[in-house]
Amino acid sequence: MVIRVREIPPESITKSREELEISWKPRTLIGKLVREGRIKSIHDLFYYTNHIPEPEIVDWLVGNNLYGYILNIIVTSRMTDSGRKFSFRSVVVIGNKDGLIGVGKGGSRELRFSIQEAITDAKKNLIPIMRGCGSWECRCDMPHSVPFRVYGESGSVRVYLLPAPRGTGLVAGEAAKRVLELAGVQDVWTKTFGRTRTAINFIYATYDALRKLYRML
Repeated sequence: MVIRVREIPPESITKSREELEISWKPRTLIGKLVREGRIKSIHDLFYYTNHIPEPEIVDWLVGNNLYGYILNIIVTSRMTDSGRKFSFRSVVVIGNKDGLIGVGKGGSRELRFSIQEAITDAKKNLIPIMRGCGSWECRCDMPHSVPFRVYGESGSVRVYLLPAPRGTGLVAGEAAKRVLELAGVQDVWTKTFGRTRTAINFIYATYDALRKLYRML
């Protein structure tokens, strides 16, 4: 069973600074540097590491500037000696609509725990992306599109992101459109190949394309 896209309230994504002051005890070196104030912004963090080891780091540095969508929920089942057991698998995308994007997935026997696990995974996968105006029809030098053609893949799905002139909008499928929207991309053309009806692969292929823009920074 697949449900429609649902928005996640910002207060459900991150914890407040006051709550973190009481409950967060960093378990890694990066977390300690953030807590001590030696890393002051999310962009400074990526000079130290390409991976966010603790989700509280995102809560501390970004705050309530993150938005999110539940893009996919599937009910799975397995047969055991005691009968059929059901569980939920969720896919969530979060971003600040200004160059930060993260995608995560989680599974649990309870829906709310599945969504929370996916949000935690998305925080750990948060990355910055490079935006620009790579369209020869526009050349406005504003960061509204992708700076060059890039592609991402996941499973059988391959997604190409093509620079588009200002005002074009997001010419993409619903799942990819949500990912691009939260990443801060306003205008883009897309080409897709493979079984895009498999929503989780479609989402991760789009995320993979944006991650390749990050590698060019």
